[in-house]
Amino acid sequence: MATAVFALVLLACAALYFMSAQERAQLAQRAVAALREAIRTAREKSDDPFDEMLRARTGRLVVTPLLVALNTIVFIGMLFGSGAMYDPQTLIGWGVNYAPRTTNAEWWRLAGSMFVHGNIFHFATTMAALVSLGVLLERAVGRIAFAAIYLAAGLLTSVVSLWTTSPTSVSFGSSGAVFGIYGLLLASLVWAIVKRPEVGIPLIVVKRLAAAAVPFFLYNLAADNLGTTSELAGFGAGFAGGLLVARGVGREKPAALRAAWVIAAASVIVVMAAAPFRGTIDFTPEIARIAAVEERTADAYDTALANYHVGRIRAKELIQVIERTILPELQAVHARVAALRGVPQEQVPLAAAAREYFKLREASWRRRAEGLVKSNTKILRDAEQTERAAMDAFRKMIPTT
Repeated sequence: MATAVFALVLLACAALYFMSAQERAQLAQRAVAALREAIRTAREKSDDPFDEMLRARTGRLVVTPLLVALNTIVFIGMLFGSGAMYDPQTLIGWGVNYAPRTTNAEWWRLAGSMFVHGNIFHFATTMAALVSLGVLLERAVGRIAFAAIYLAAGLLTSVVSLWTTSPTSVSFGSSGAVFGIYGLLLASLVWAIVKRPEVGIPLIVVKRLAAAAVPFFLYNLAADNLGTTSELAGFGAGFAGGLLVARGVGREKPAALRAAWVIAAASVIVVMAAAPFRGTIDFTPEIARIAAVEERTADAYDTALANYHVGRIRAKELIQVIERTILPELQAVHARVAALRGVPQEQVPLAAAAREYFKLREASWRRRAEGLVKSNTKILRDAEQTERAAMDAFRKMIPTT
């Protein structure tokens, strides 16, 4: 029944965007009625021994509905918010894991990114898997242990993505955390094999798990929201943590205190793994600033040169444009770029090209000013050659697509 409720909410999310106000109201009424029926059915006693055992351990689901609700709220907000859902700037605005922001005092993105999904398929497959797992495992191991594994796996997935994906790319989604819950499921099955449970898992439960797992795994194999390595890290974290928290799960509800060890270990690993990335920046915006300065200074000189040719200004004033306007502006941007720290390894060649550009461009302007002062055509030709070399360095800054 929980799966049916989730499916109803999911359909409502997809339809709301395209429906009229009246159609939305009708759909909301049907959803409320179905939700009330689901709650009534869920409260009814079950004669199934496996279900009775789960209810005896954890009477009411709390963590799973809360996680689904938070993910749904964020997804609806993105659906009706401004900007395309899969646009990087939109995703960054909603809290995805983006190294230049995450590692610069926005570490909350390691957790916040778990609630952001880029499209309806990403959201649907992940939530369906979460619901199918949560109905079983939250009751079997307890709310605290379930939440601890989910959070630990999600955080570790996020920090591994800092290591395995481009520093200027975005990573998001709760699939890493859900992979962790699948790891918990496997660990629970291992303990069940080691010590046979008093009540076996019904075939219908296995079928429900498989029905949700197939689309979840297929989608995540095709998509690249977190990266396969990061998701496998989440699965491994869930399995390792599950071996600790789920011990004896076949016979009794595991002790909740074990979850504290999982959270503590995950916290230490996350801090140590994230520390090397502290202060990471994206050099790309600097390239845009350099290009803008090059355009402004070149235009300023061309305008002054045109005025010089028609006799509006003298050579002295043309030289002053270089010395008092062009060179100071170039030097200011040069100083800003030179002071930057945390350039990711993949952008180091761009930063090196920028340094070469500034060195050559400033030299070309100085040589040009010297040639004008001395009226020396050889020096002016040297300035032009240096300028061409500077432009070659500038073109190296433009990332290839």
